[in-house]
Formats: sequence, C-alpha cells, structure tokens
Amino acid sequence: MKLKLPDGPFGAYLFDCDGTIVDSMPLHYVAWRKVLAEWNCTFEERLFYSWGGTPTAEIVALLNQRQGLNMPVAGVISRKEDLYFELLPQLKAIPEVMEHIEAQHGRIPFAVVSGGTRESVCASLGSLQLLDRFKTLVCAGDYRKSKPDPEAFLLAAARLGVAPSACLVFEDTDLGIQAATAAGMASVKVPPPWERQ
Repeated sequence: MKLKLPDGPFGAYLFDCDGTIVDSMPLHYVAWRKVLAEWNCTFEERLFYSWGGTPTAEIVALLNQRQGLNMPVAGVISRKEDLYFELLPQLKAIPEVMEHIEAQHGRIPFAVVSGGTRESVCASLGSLQLLDRFKTLVCAGDYRKSKPDPEAFLLAAARLGVAPSACLVFEDTDLGIQAATAAGMASVKVPPPWERQ
C-alpha cells in the first residue's frame, strides 16, 4: 500500500510519532494493559485507538474519571513508559511513511509533533536510528493545548521557520488530522495496522 500525498510542493513535513513513523501503537497498548491491570482498570482496544494523540497524563485522568478510580497519574505514566521501553526491541518503522522520509530527507526539514513524552519519542526513534532525521521534536509538555488544538503543529512550524500553509502533516489519528486542519496545514492519514496488511 502507498500513501497518496496531497499536491505540493511542501516546505516541511511534520510527523506524529506513534502509529505514524513507528508502528508502536500495538506495543503501547500491551504496556497500557499491563500497568492498568495492576489497578483493576480496563482499557478497551477500540477506545485506545480512538484516543490516539491524547497525552498520556490525560488518558490516565480520563480512565480515572470513567471508572471511578484514583490511579496516581505520574506513577502510572512512569510504569507504563518502563513497560513500553522493555518492548522496544520489537519496534518497527511504518514502511509507507519511511518511504517519504527517505525521499525527502536532506531536502526539506522534518519535525515530530507528538502527544507522547519526549523520553518515549526519543526512545522509539532512537531504537530505529531515526532520531537525527528530525530538526525538532514537539512533545507533551512543550505545549499547553493538545490535539485537536493546532498549538503543537504551529509551534513545530515556527521552530522550523516554515509557514503553516507550506507544511504537510503525517498523522494516524482523527484528532491529529483535525489539529493539522485547524493549523491551516495539508495532511495525509496513515491507516491503522489492520488496514495496512
């Protein structure tokens, strides 16, 4: 399967990380299930994917609210990240996106715009030797309003010195596509794992 890009030219590519550059969503889900089981908290797979792009702290808070729990946000995040790092040797890049990274690397600047922590994004990209391809990383904690708010994408464009209208966003979630549109950027949707077979 090939990704069909909107008509360019584009001055920069902005990539979500999980589920877009790296096929990490199944591994993140395993880590979530393990940590949440310790708190008798359930997290249905479809809900997990529908919340894609939501910062980790927000996910814990939402699960607490929905299930009447009082899980410690920082503790759950830390444990979940540790479990994810243990799974990193299984991580693979998404070939349909890598094709565009390879084709344009060195020609235009790239940024990562993620709801994940900087530690998690760096670990994922580092494990695949991709970290040096990106001029800047915009991660959870770098912005106040998460996707679908355009703040994170606008921050990445400003850091790259490229007008929002000249940026192309690669995203796997509806929240991310909405954020790109709100930022005045063209976007391409990366299909979920079960559609890429």
